[in-house]
Amino acid sequence: MNDAVDLFLAQWARERPDLDTSPMGVVGRTNRLQQILGRGVGELLTEYDLERWEFDVLATLRRSGAPYQLTAKELVRMMMVGSAAMTNRVDRLVRRELVQRQADPASRRRVLVSLTGGGLDLVNRVVEGHVANEARLLEGLDAAERDQLAALMRKLLLSLGDTAPEEPQA
Repeated sequence: MNDAVDLFLAQWARERPDLDTSPMGVVGRTNRLQQILGRGVGELLTEYDLERWEFDVLATLRRSGAPYQLTAKELVRMMMVGSAAMTNRVDRLVRRELVQRQADPASRRRVLVSLTGGGLDLVNRVVEGHVANEARLLEGLDAAERDQLAALMRKLLLSLGDTAPEEPQA
C-alpha cells in the first residue's frame, strides 16, 4: 500500500531519475504526520475550549511541579517562544483566570506565572484525555515500533542541535 508521499517520490523518480529523493520521503512524511497528528490533538483540545498554545502553557506550568509556577523568563526558555509572544499568551490566560501573575518576592524585577485552582483542575483533566488521544493516534505502531521511532527522532533532533533547555531550579 502506498501513502501520499510515495506518489510524489515516484513522480520525481520519473522526472529526475538522476536525483536521490529519499530525503524527501523522510521530510515529506514528517510534515504530513505533523499536520495529521496536529489536527488530531487540536480536535481534542477544542472539546476543552483550549488552543494548542494554551494547553502548552498550562502543561508546562503543571509539569514543573508544585507550586506550578515559573518565572516569565523560564516559561519563555521552556517553551522556546519569544518574550513578546509569551506576554500575550499569559495575558490571555490571565483573562481566562487559568493563570495568575505576581511579582517574585525574592526579586521584584521578576514576574512569576502560576496556575490558578481552575487552571490546575483544567490541565489535570485535559492531560488525561490528551495522553489517551495521542495513544489512539499512534495505534498503527506497536510499543517496540513507537520506542524505535522515538529513538530515531531523538537522534535526528540532537544531530540538528535540538537539546533540552535547562530545567528551572525550585
